Amino acid sequence: MGNSTDISWLFEQNKAWADKVKQSDPDFFANLADQQTPELLWIGCADSRVPANQITGLPPGEVFVHRNIANVVVHSDLNCLSVIQYAVEVLKVKHIVICGHYGCGGVAASLEEQSHGLIDNWLEHIRNVYRLHAQELDAISDKPELVSRLCELNVVEQTHNVCNTTIVKEAWARDQELAVHGIVYSIQNGILKDLLVRHGPST
Repeated sequence: MGNSTDISWLFEQNKAWADKVKQSDPDFFANLADQQTPELLWIGCADSRVPANQITGLPPGEVFVHRNIANVVVHSDLNCLSVIQYAVEVLKVKHIVICGHYGCGGVAASLEEQSHGLIDNWLEHIRNVYRLHAQELDAISDKPELVSRLCELNVVEQTHNVCNTTIVKEAWARDQELAVHGIVYSIQNGILKDLLVRHGPST
C-alpha cells in the first residue's frame, strides 16, 4: 500500500470503485445524494473484518452504522446515544441490530488479567457481562468456546441496554414501529447467526 506517509493508494482505490459503480449504474450517486432512508441501525464492532454493508450485501444508503470496540452500548456514551437518537427520531429506522462477532479481540482481552491501558476502562463493560453470567461462563474450560459464548452474551446484554435508553423507551411509548435484535457474525464462514433476541414495545 505504499510508504507509511503516503495514502495516494486510498484515492486510487476510491476512483476505481466509483468508476466501477458508475459503469454498472450511471445514476447511482445522483440517486444516493437525494436522501438516506435506511430501515436499519447497525451497532457493531470496530473490527475491520466486520463491515456492515458488505456482510449484509446491502448497498450504501440502506444501513445506518455505529461501531466501537466490542459493540458496546453504554448509557454515558453520548456518541452512541446520539447515533441511536438520530436513527430513531429522524431516520425512523424500524430495526436496531446489535452485531457482535466470534473471536472478538475486545471480548478476549476482557478475560485477560494483564493491563491494556486506557481500553481497560471500556473493557470493564464486558467484564460486567461476565459477572452477570459467571455461573455459566465459569463452567466453560475451553478458551475459544468461552470467548465465543461471551461474545454472544455480550450482544444479548447490549440489546437490553439499547432497550433501556430513553430514546427507545419513548419511541415505544408513542407506538413507533421499532424492534431491537441481537446477532453474531462468524469471520470464519461469513455467516450471521440470529441469537433469537428480539425486543419490541410489548416484549
